[in-house]
Amino acid sequence: MSLQVAALHSKKEDEYFAMSSDGDGDMENQAELEEKTRLINQVLELQHTLEDLSSRVDAVKEENLKLKSENQVLGQYIENLMSASSVFQTTDTKSKRK
Repeated sequence: MSLQVAALHSKKEDEYFAMSSDGDGDMENQAELEEKTRLINQVLELQHTLEDLSSRVDAVKEENLKLKSENQVLGQYIENLMSASSVFQTTDTKSKRK
């Protein structure tokens, strides 16, 4: 998508140069064109930054889901160990007193 914008940008720039070569307004048009070019480049840079951030968010979401799944497995494993061990079994205090 960025290549399309860049291609449109250079086409628009060429058209603008052709229109601005009429004499009096050359300096004004040149400054305007430079400002537009600067803004377009800034927009393109921001688009790339947004794409990078979006990719990073997707990667973090995937990692989060993976870790949640691993935590569930480990939690179940710990519960199974605790239920199989006599150390963690509840004791009946009344039967021990007799």
